[in-house]
Amino acid sequence: MITYEVLILTVPTITQDETKNLEAQCERVIKENKGNMISFERWGKYRLAYPVKKNDYGVYFLVRFESEEPGVIVEAIRVLMTVRLNDLVMRHMATLLDPKRSLAYQRPQSLEEAPTREMGGFMADKRDQRNAADNEEEDMTEEFAQ
Repeated sequence: MITYEVLILTVPTITQDETKNLEAQCERVIKENKGNMISFERWGKYRLAYPVKKNDYGVYFLVRFESEEPGVIVEAIRVLMTVRLNDLVMRHMATLLDPKRSLAYQRPQSLEEAPTREMGGFMADKRDQRNAADNEEEDMTEEFAQ
């Protein structure tokens, strides 16, 4: 069996129902082409390096599957992403995985998992730095006055 993975970038406004539909469609295409879906994972929402279809953000999914017919199933996935799911899928990329390597990976932290920072944090930091500089300047002025 040959192992593949497909990285899918969807619109940032994808709903849970659309996610379930995406998973069901992928599984159906894989099974129709004598494949076996290993996993379907939602990676999360990320800020993109450049706009894709006028979106600055996107939601990534990783689909892994095995197949005995290499070319046929990859073409069927491509047709699914570009024709049937065109309104949801902005980009996709299919990759043949090395059978000798582990399937383990480390994904980056998504916006949904990132720690939140206080909105006034940046401005408060700048204000504190200015106040410290002003206090230091006042101390130096008092030393020279004596």
